[in-house]
Amino acid sequence: MPLDISASIEACAQYYGDDADAMRAYLTAGQEKALQLDNRGPIRFDSEGRLDASIVEAYSKYGFYIFENVLDADELEDIKADLDAMRDKFPTGPDSQVNHRGETALGAGNQAMNFVWSKPLGDPLGGSSLANGRHEVKMFEPEAKADTPAAAPFILLGSLQFSEACLRVYGHPQLLKVTEEINGADFAPFNEALFIKDPGIGAAVSWHQDGVTHWDNPDFDQDIHGFNFMAQVYGSTAVNGVWVLPGTHKMGKLDIATLVAESGSERLNGAVPIVCDPGDVAICNRQLLHGSFPNCGFEQRVTVNFGFHRRSSVLGVAGGGVHSDSQVFDDEVIQRRSRTIGYAIEARKQRFPDEQAYVYQPFENAGSTYVWNERSRADLKDYNIDDLSI
Repeated sequence: MPLDISASIEACAQYYGDDADAMRAYLTAGQEKALQLDNRGPIRFDSEGRLDASIVEAYSKYGFYIFENVLDADELEDIKADLDAMRDKFPTGPDSQVNHRGETALGAGNQAMNFVWSKPLGDPLGGSSLANGRHEVKMFEPEAKADTPAAAPFILLGSLQFSEACLRVYGHPQLLKVTEEINGADFAPFNEALFIKDPGIGAAVSWHQDGVTHWDNPDFDQDIHGFNFMAQVYGSTAVNGVWVLPGTHKMGKLDIATLVAESGSERLNGAVPIVCDPGDVAICNRQLLHGSFPNCGFEQRVTVNFGFHRRSSVLGVAGGGVHSDSQVFDDEVIQRRSRTIGYAIEARKQRFPDEQAYVYQPFENAGSTYVWNERSRADLKDYNIDDLSI
């Protein structure tokens, strides 16, 4: 079960001054309430290979579900090793092209954006026009300690080109089977990223819904904007994790500013955190209202984030412009972007040869074959230019 975070809750509360008592109570109650919900357990399929009905029901009800113990200790160590290697190559600042040794930094020269930066404990998206202005309200930004850097990266986009371990998680056969069950066998990819929430530094992400394109679609339903998997490397708590407002994935486009006003602060009434142990993977509907507070506690969070769509949600649709421009996603774009799935399945086979690999139906229908080698690694450079953003 999740670790004791009472010390982190207390430390976090102290950043909130006159609101310390309210923040302490909110974090404590949220952690307890999250653990009482009936939406966590191992990935389970029935005798016919369908996703267990109780999981489908809980995901539909709440808009999120925690799959427990998906990644074992060896896989987590692989990810941590890649994280260390990537951090060593991070640029020294938002405008830098070199790392701390003066060497070419990770992502230098790429066309697509890779790093999103923030001042420590800041909220760089809230109340801005960025990401189509979907982060309507600015979160409280505590004063970070004097020894923190001026800016730190908190999102690494296009992560599959930088980490083979993350690519292998992307090809996890049970997670891809869950994707098939929710989005159909012809599902399409979306976007992949690492969210980095270091203690005393990690930025807030203002309350928002991810969907952009289909709010007024006559065929709108609760799954039309897809979902994200959130694989937790170190765990996720009320202090450092994503908070959600259960059930809002069914309610269409929300007036977030009004919800905050009605709650009296960004501590939204009824919200709960996504609480996970290391190796757990949460699935979160992209229409679900969600956000996170700055990480004022002691535990770090790194989330291996990746999402998928129904093919019908993206085929022939103009991109929403958050992760890609407004190009129309035709069969060629979807096929090109889907090569990440092929590479991921093959990379995972090499690391876990005794595991039953997932078979992606669109590749079978088209007779497409993929291998994982140095040429494939090079082909992933800037792959996220084609992110299917809706």
